Amino acid sequence: MDRRSSAGVAAHVADPFRRPAVDLRSDTVTRPTAAMRQAMADADVGDDVYAEDPTVNALEAEVAALFGHEAALFVPSGTMGNQISLRLLAEPGQEILCDSDAHIVTYEMGAAAALFGLSTRTIPGGRGRFELDAYVPQVRPPDWHTVRTAVIAVENTHNRGGGSIQPFDELKALRAYAAEAGLSVHCDGARIWNAHVATDISLAEYGGLFDTLSVCLSKGLGAPVGSLIVSTRGRIASARVLRKRLGGGMRQAGVLAAAGRHALHHHVARLADDHGRARRLAEALDGHLNAGPETNIVVLDVAGEAHTLAAAARDEGVLISVVSPTRIRLVTHLDVDDDSIDRAVGVLTSLLGGAPGGANRAAR
Repeated sequence: MDRRSSAGVAAHVADPFRRPAVDLRSDTVTRPTAAMRQAMADADVGDDVYAEDPTVNALEAEVAALFGHEAALFVPSGTMGNQISLRLLAEPGQEILCDSDAHIVTYEMGAAAALFGLSTRTIPGGRGRFELDAYVPQVRPPDWHTVRTAVIAVENTHNRGGGSIQPFDELKALRAYAAEAGLSVHCDGARIWNAHVATDISLAEYGGLFDTLSVCLSKGLGAPVGSLIVSTRGRIASARVLRKRLGGGMRQAGVLAAAGRHALHHHVARLADDHGRARRLAEALDGHLNAGPETNIVVLDVAGEAHTLAAAARDEGVLISVVSPTRIRLVTHLDVDDDSIDRAVGVLTSLLGGAPGGANRAAR
């Protein structure tokens, strides 16, 4: 990984001689590597609204092929990718079933209802893991009185589930059931690359289970912007219209697509490094571990106020996410190396006290 400058690091680091913060808030905070920036500078571009940007077209074709689908569409964000996908599969007044902690209902601002008139109904699951038996009784067939279930949506890996990987056998059972029941299946695959690397299940095997997928380039893969919707040619043609309607049509977007192509070629296999560093964090902070990490996310239960702990860690140069008053999240990524892990462990061990369930120093 290229050497980074401390300029532009979190505003709280006022001392120019102080080391840059260790940022464990999310894998969205990564910055383009020098090689990625060079790929962006060298990108061959055109007008993507006219479908004339050669780098975007190459990215779309490559990602579609990776997932075993006919076509793909480059969009600015994973939220846009998810919401367009849901609208492709459901009509206004129909419903989507998903996990109660799913990103599409937790972090996407009620977009399905606000933009497209789609209902959502949620089902709780342990760490967000899909279990077909929990969903089948909840499916509503066409009826004069009830909202028809049109889509089951699955998130893989599951963000609020602590980076949990969806059980592949359950996903295969879902695909078979959906075909029988006349349902569509969507995958919020923002971190599906992590699931692929952790399980060695191919992207094409995952892709074959879903009617649409939204896959993200700007999390673990380290690109600055962008996701792709993956589906059939017909759906992607409709998705292009929806993208334009939502203001997501970009012009010389090959500059961004080049970053995504570089990420695909250079940053997928290295996700295993992030997973290993997450395990190191978990082992060092085991007394506060909510659940063992399966990929690059570590969730800790803290005895004191999580916001207070986060503020204290920030003062020591370690940035973490608060996901509830008593729970924090640590995410490893491209910009976190082994020295960063050592530093974070030292700070958090000191603040948490070290003993299982021990009161954290910051809360006293």
